[in-house]
Amino acid sequence: MILGTLAKGRELMSFKQFKLDTTILKAVEKCGYSKPTAIQVKAIPQVLAGRDLIASAQTGTGKTAAFMLPILQRLSVLKKGRKGAPRALVLSPTRELADQVTEATRTYGRFMNLRSAVILGGVSYGSQFKALSRPIDLVVGTPGRLIDHLQRGTLDLSRLEILVLDEADRMLDMGFKRDVEKITAAASKDRQTLLFTATFDRSMAQLASRLLKDPVRIDVAGRNMTLDAIDQQIYVTDNLAHKKRLLRYMASDRGVTKAIIFSATKRSAEALARELKGLGHRAAALHGDMSQAARNRTMKAMRNGMIRLLVATDVAARGLDVTGISHVINFDLPQGTQDYVHRIGRTGRAGAEGTAVSFASGADDALQLQRIERFIGMKISREEIPGLEPSRSLPAPVKNVRSFRPRRQKRHFSMGLKKKSSTGSSRTGRRIRIK
Repeated sequence: MILGTLAKGRELMSFKQFKLDTTILKAVEKCGYSKPTAIQVKAIPQVLAGRDLIASAQTGTGKTAAFMLPILQRLSVLKKGRKGAPRALVLSPTRELADQVTEATRTYGRFMNLRSAVILGGVSYGSQFKALSRPIDLVVGTPGRLIDHLQRGTLDLSRLEILVLDEADRMLDMGFKRDVEKITAAASKDRQTLLFTATFDRSMAQLASRLLKDPVRIDVAGRNMTLDAIDQQIYVTDNLAHKKRLLRYMASDRGVTKAIIFSATKRSAEALARELKGLGHRAAALHGDMSQAARNRTMKAMRNGMIRLLVATDVAARGLDVTGISHVINFDLPQGTQDYVHRIGRTGRAGAEGTAVSFASGADDALQLQRIERFIGMKISREEIPGLEPSRSLPAPVKNVRSFRPRRQKRHFSMGLKKKSSTGSSRTGRRIRIK
């Protein structure tokens, strides 16, 4: 849930120009926001006009408000309904992202008489049955539990006016394709459909062609995301033990005020969190095997400052929105280049600077690192910490990597870590800005 400003030098517009209901504008103003982001400028008028929409946008670009504000505008025109039959549905891949959308609903709809419910797996049915036993305006939910309510007959999508598929690419990655198709098949054929995704590949295009009617295409994701506020660094490691020594060193640095450490597996996340706690750090794990109650407690503790180091897997951290993250540490490199951008985008927000550190070891990491650098259009600075240098370098890069343009290098790991660069002024590349 991020509202903000467009990049400097571009024409700014006011939320008032969208001609939203006064109750919605009042809520937006109470948040202290006056200027919409790029995705909001492009998407909101199209959604208000009733068009189906494909929007490529990263977390942190303001996409939640881009669909929630026009949804609330539609719901401001009251209509009689029947029990369990929402007028709007937002489908999210994870419980954390659904909670984030629900929070946005409450924030922007605070002055409206809105009847809404969040339908998630991993929690009791009681409150969900109660919410669906009366007329309802908006439902936010995850695929599995929504399918369950459809099969029970407690959820009716035949009168749905607008459907949002939020982070649709992640839903496909998580194996929800059939669930998405079942939900859309149960929805009104006259609905308006909005598809938000960070990537748009062939499978996404096929899904869009089946679900959307003459959609408008908007793209403010991927290479357009600004990474200027993030100092990206690579530390070459010899093995797992070497990675752990580096992590312990960085965890002890006072400049690392709040960090997310990404691990490839649930087991590794648990093990790293235990080790860090054993060293006296305020650390915890976040992964898909945890119950919803445990995940909620962990996120609340992180936001309240009781947890300083969060060790997370990609799936668990999807949609995670915590302010004040000073560092992102990729203990394991992500499998996809888009995932790298998603990860490091957790820091360097709201005008603050951030640091993104990645550990790399062996031929597989060397190849993946090369793909990441090609995708973001810059070479990431290779760094070393005195006394913790690697005994060998990464394998030589694959041939035919495109050349990079020079970029000013930042000289510090963080607020206090001493290091030396193995490549000197090696950081090169281009600025990536929202268009």
